[in-house]
Amino acid sequence: MESSFPPADLPRRLLYATSARIGGIGLDLCAQEQLKLAVRGGFLGCAVAFQNRCADVPDAKVRSLRFTPVRLLSFLDRPYYYGAKRRAADAAAAREARTGGYDFFHGWAGDSLAALRAAGERGMPSVLDIPTWHVAHGFRRYENVPPPGGLAGRLLPGGWLRGLPITPERVRAEYERATLLLTRSTYATETFLREGFAPEHIFNTDEGADTERFQPGEPPALFRALFVGALIQRKGVHLLLEAWHRLNLRDAELVLCGHVHDEIKPFLARFNGGNVRVVGKTPRVEEHYRSATLHIFPSQCEGCAKATCEAAASGLPQITTRESGDVVIDGLNGLNVPRNDLDALCARIEHLYRHPELLPPMRLAARARALAHFTWDAYRVRLAQGYRRALTLGVRAR
Repeated sequence: MESSFPPADLPRRLLYATSARIGGIGLDLCAQEQLKLAVRGGFLGCAVAFQNRCADVPDAKVRSLRFTPVRLLSFLDRPYYYGAKRRAADAAAAREARTGGYDFFHGWAGDSLAALRAAGERGMPSVLDIPTWHVAHGFRRYENVPPPGGLAGRLLPGGWLRGLPITPERVRAEYERATLLLTRSTYATETFLREGFAPEHIFNTDEGADTERFQPGEPPALFRALFVGALIQRKGVHLLLEAWHRLNLRDAELVLCGHVHDEIKPFLARFNGGNVRVVGKTPRVEEHYRSATLHIFPSQCEGCAKATCEAAASGLPQITTRESGDVVIDGLNGLNVPRNDLDALCARIEHLYRHPELLPPMRLAARARALAHFTWDAYRVRLAQGYRRALTLGVRAR
């Protein structure tokens, strides 16, 4: 897709919007890799984002919200600040949709209600990116938001503040307006099917990894288990710490790479018997993959966990939940474990510890599966297929 004009079966002028940045980690990285499709295909009209940190996406094509006044609200609690950012990005994308002559819209769940309305008014097909699952089945990130505290809660208008967090009702309205929902795993797709969505309006894209950056290393002499991701309960870190403490394996080490959130600190204090090493956030995470025996990711709710793609590219066997995505095929390149099942997690870890002969073929299978299915180029092929599906479906009737 290196042409200077879009193929006939892809959008002619794409409007893309995210409340994140373009380039970095997490969703910022996804935005970067998605936009490369439109840049290389010659059909990027405009990307609305809070900043562009990707050299492959021309600044002239980005409407940056980096200096928007909403950034002054960064002192607010997370649900309020991020709600304000999402609404600002949505409003900017809606204005762009009504004035820019676009023929296709790509937005993110929680960011896009006004823009989807504007796209529908203009007859533009649309895709809505779903980071995890249907809002009725995932963690209640949009529910039970605590009242604003501190100085903000005392000085700012209460009604205005209460209107900032994104609600489940708003997200459901987005689902209904988008032409096509982009999910990231079989499990995520199932959550929408259970809610009555037609299969033709759901498209699974998975994710990818940089297979040049993430490559296999030499297995370490000791049994070194690695977890990569935010250290929070949603990702099962508390369960992993308890399992590791219970097993108390000899010549073994658990390495945790990721930001340490307050909610996990009590578990670290309780279950760190000296064989747990907390690295925290690191820009050289690939070095930790290369020096590990296996990757353990017992998450309770993901779309497609980026860390599982990176670990596979690094040739690591993995122990993951089905809820973490589709990277691991049980018995081939790792083992699956039921979420929130401490006994099962202990059993899977101990099984690989007691049977090291299982690890070399899993390492080979992990790398092969990553190269075949979880590169960013393969991801862009799937994304283009999703765009084609949406164009075929057209605008959903209201």
